[in-house]
Amino acid sequence: MKLGVVMDPITGINIKKDSTFAMLLAAQKKGWELYYMEQKDLFIEDHQARANVCILTVQDNKSNWFGFHQKYTIPLAELDVVLMRKDPPFDIEYIYTTYILELAQKAGLLVVNDPRSLRDVNEKMFINHFPQCITPTLVSRNHQQLIDFVRQQGVAVLKPLEGMGGKSVFKVTSGDSNTNVIIETLTAGHTRFIMAQKFIPEISLGDKRILLIDGTPVDYALARIPMAGENRGNLAAGGTGKGVMLSERDRWICAQVGPTLRERGLLFVGLDVIGDYLTEINVTSPTCIRELETIYSIDIAGQLMETIETRVKSRQGRDQPR
Repeated sequence: MKLGVVMDPITGINIKKDSTFAMLLAAQKKGWELYYMEQKDLFIEDHQARANVCILTVQDNKSNWFGFHQKYTIPLAELDVVLMRKDPPFDIEYIYTTYILELAQKAGLLVVNDPRSLRDVNEKMFINHFPQCITPTLVSRNHQQLIDFVRQQGVAVLKPLEGMGGKSVFKVTSGDSNTNVIIETLTAGHTRFIMAQKFIPEISLGDKRILLIDGTPVDYALARIPMAGENRGNLAAGGTGKGVMLSERDRWICAQVGPTLRERGLLFVGLDVIGDYLTEINVTSPTCIRELETIYSIDIAGQLMETIETRVKSRQGRDQPR
């Protein structure tokens, strides 16, 4: 098996928390060859998706965690699978990257996650496909609609549609004198859509990250508990991770969402659940593998590689001449 990865510079990752690194370790353990790429290494030439790649080796050593070896320029379809693990921002360059990967996919490459679905499944907007799972939600850039929503809910959360890591997420209360300026700022003067959601008090117990592999949840989640004085559980915002078993409600939410994710070729997804409600569906570069593997001594990345291997063999079988 030849596995490629498109990621942010490996020189800057924190291997204790990096899920892409966990995937690379698991693939290498299976004896697969690793091919490293960044966005800048991808290109199309003569109607073919190609890339400048480095052979990569990894080791679980915080002072020396990777090595680059031979460099090549290859058609991406010469690989068996590519992990698209570039972090947001989800900007026009990200979209161009999915176009390149989609062309390689057309030539027989398995891309995890599916490039078209990466474009179509906005991590915040897509929850609206599952109204039975979510708290009252509004997507708008209309100032009065947003003010009315906050008034109706009493307490709400306002956030941009393209953010990550808890960036620019605001908790607002009806009558708060700052609400107008928060809306004006987030909507860039009412020119950009934002999301408003009813505030869920159970955030104090943690924002659970539930990992799904081909639509099936891992048995444990990482509850990201806000630090004192905060309403954001994101680890990037200072939250603390605590392992928890999935509840019956968690599993019900996964059963509602999982089949759709599977149909769309989204093999590795992170659901965010607060209390009884689904709040986000993370498809670009979901994290928390390393934390859960450490807490529970389980092999999530290995399970993902087994799923990928099965999918690759299935695709290769369909491509064999009859």
